[in-house]
Order: sequence, then C-alpha cells, then structure tokens
Amino acid sequence: MHVVVFTRSTPDTAAKVEVNASGVVSWGDAATVVNPWDEYALEEAIVQAKNAGGKATVVAIGPEMHNEALKHSLAMGIDEAARVWDAALEGADSLVYAASAAAAVKKLGDVDLIILGRESVDVGTDQHNIQIARKLGWTMLSSVSKILAVDFAAKTIKVERLLEEGKQTVTSKLPAVVSVTKEINEPRYPSFIGIRKASKAVIPVWSLGDLGVSAAASQTRTDKLMNLPARNVQVEMIEGTPEEQAAKLVERLLEEKVL
Repeated sequence: MHVVVFTRSTPDTAAKVEVNASGVVSWGDAATVVNPWDEYALEEAIVQAKNAGGKATVVAIGPEMHNEALKHSLAMGIDEAARVWDAALEGADSLVYAASAAAAVKKLGDVDLIILGRESVDVGTDQHNIQIARKLGWTMLSSVSKILAVDFAAKTIKVERLLEEGKQTVTSKLPAVVSVTKEINEPRYPSFIGIRKASKAVIPVWSLGDLGVSAAASQTRTDKLMNLPARNVQVEMIEGTPEEQAAKLVERLLEEKVL
C-alpha cells in the first residue's frame, strides 16, 4: 500500500497579506506554515500506510519555500518526500499543477491512494484536487470525513462523506483520490526525534524532464492583483435599558432602510 499526499507551504492565516505597488503579494516577515487543511491529509496518510504495512510519500510542487512543509511532514512521520519544480511552472495555473502532480504519481509508480487536504488556503480553491483525479483517470472522493475500510486484496475503499444534506457512505475501487475534511482525525504534533531527523533529510527535486512531461500553456491568467478597498466604519454604542436599546436599534435600522 503506497499512499501519496500533496502539500505546500502557505502564509500563516494570521499573517497580514498585502499587494505592493508592483502587484506582488507579500505577507511581510510572517512565517509560512503547512497548509492547515493538509495536516489532516498527512495524518490520515500516516495512519492508512501504517495499517496496511505500506509507506506514505509527500510531494510538493513549487519553489524551495515549500521544503518547510515537506520537512514538517517528515517530522510528523511521513516516510519519504519529494519536490517538483521547474522554471516552466512559474505562474502555472491549477491544470498545469494537476498535470505535474499526476506525472509525479506516475513516476512513483505503485501508488494506491492519494489523500489531499480540502483546499489550499493561500489560493482558496480545491479545483486542483479534482483535476489531479481527472488527469490520472481515478475516482475522486471529496469531503471525506472518515475512511471506514480499505480492502487491499479486493482493491476497494469505503468512506463516509460529509455533505450539507447529511452523511453519505461510498465504496470505490482503488486507486482513488480522496480529499478530507477536518472531522477525519486530530493531526499529531511532530516529535523531537522526528524534527531532528527531518532537518537532516535531503529532499530530491524533480524537474518536468525528470517526470517525462512538458508544461502546457496555462488556460487562465491573473491580470491584476490589488488590496481590498479601505472600509470607512463608524460605531455607535447604544446606551440605556434593554428596552431602550432595542427601540433605538430599531429606529437606526429604519433610518438606514435595513428594515
């Protein structure tokens, strides 16, 4: 059983992200962290690989800054790590990302299951998850809150999906791509020994040539980035008894034509 996880380093969600005059996104001196949704995927990959007596591999697609996410993953207990980067991937869209990810999976060769976080917080999307499955021709199981069973002999997986309408139980053939929600587990903290071991790890970097593919032209482009306009907000504290406050609030809402 070989489980693969894709991860990335993202700005801390508490960081103040801004766009400078040149249109470049910056988060100042704030540190990057493992994409928060990916921690649940990493934990589940470790658990599923251990249960099957197999291994878990983590892959990041991007420049050197993503090594921190890879080392964090190794410190948690992932067995192997690799990074994909090529100058041709600069500014690539999610389709090019997905094609590169699919090529990395094919290079690994014996992958049974891909586990992904629900989305990437820096770009606020999960479309690359679905696109990876499509590029590989594998079943996509999204919003998975629990992996109920994996039958290694029959090559099947049974999961519970968390939907707005309730929960859905689905069985699929392997190999498959699974995206998980935070309800699936509680991510472990990296151990001290794990951190020391990860700090010494040499992470291989694969170019597109190593993967045997070339980058297709991006189908989308970003024309412009800008900061959100400043909001002029006034606050009025309403004094008085609860009854007086309620009456004054209704009066203000009527004045603003909210009611």
